Amino acid sequence: MKMTNDEYKEYSDTHQPRSNICANALKAFVVGGLICCLGQLIMDLYMCADLSKLDAGNATSITLVFLGAALTGLGIYDRLAKFAGGGTLVPITGFANSVVAPALEFKTEGLVTGTAAKMFIIAGPVIVYGVGASVLYGLVLLLLGVG
Repeated sequence: MKMTNDEYKEYSDTHQPRSNICANALKAFVVGGLICCLGQLIMDLYMCADLSKLDAGNATSITLVFLGAALTGLGIYDRLAKFAGGGTLVPITGFANSVVAPALEFKTEGLVTGTAAKMFIIAGPVIVYGVGASVLYGLVLLLLGVG
């Protein structure tokens, strides 16, 4: 069966499952909001334990990264992401998932060439650009005499 590109596109469009954009957006909003509420709860608990707001924020970030990594390792975070879509990608737990998931997927290829090499395949560019942007921002503040 020979098809032109336009014919194939039309065929593909008619056979693709339709997604419910409103339902998907609602699920992403609710699950992302619940993750953020959990983060606020954790921060409030740290502040009740007499941590300063800055220290409680740092401890909360560490806790959420740990929870995201642990839930990815247990296979729970991936199931939640299939349900909620982008709602699980935006919070910091999504970053932990993007580091742990490739590491688990390629662990059979060995510790160095599998886990270590693939661990930052998704998160690596985020880290590189984040560090680069923070250095640039720091230099601008230094030149302006703010830092």
